[in-house]
Amino acid sequence: MANNFLEQLVAEWYEYRGYLVRRNVAVGRRPRGGHEAELDLVALNPVTRHLVHLEPSMDAESWVTRERRFRRKFDAGRQWIPGLFPGLRLPAEIEQVAILVSASKANHPTLGGGKVLLVADLMREIMEELAEKRSHQSTVPEHHVLLRTLELVVEYRRKVFATLR
Repeated sequence: MANNFLEQLVAEWYEYRGYLVRRNVAVGRRPRGGHEAELDLVALNPVTRHLVHLEPSMDAESWVTRERRFRRKFDAGRQWIPGLFPGLRLPAEIEQVAILVSASKANHPTLGGGKVLLVADLMREIMEELAEKRSHQSTVPEHHVLLRTLELVVEYRRKVFATLR
């Protein structure tokens, strides 16, 4: 399980969409112990060969602090991700995404060299796709607890609004 619900949700979302997901990967082992960095989520779609490094954050730090932290994580990702999926042919390009709760993309569309994705936009994407795939039987595997919950929200929201008309 991920360290927080946002990491867990993002991991479930990418797994649901067919990605192989590595979570909380310690990289850059130091000779005297410890690691250079921890990558929150690295996801590879083996069919499309899309490789993405995701750093979900619920912080409310200054942009200067965020820039420094995400730059360090994304630099470590570019250095160490190529070795995370042994035996698989990886693309040369790694998409890097900072997923933020409290932010505005108007003045900060990128952070630390990666693009910024707002949780509101991620939730819209998830809810819209779940609404498109709804049926009488769940389409989300039961081990994706957070996505299953959102699937129920989508279904019951539709039913509630239908009765209000």
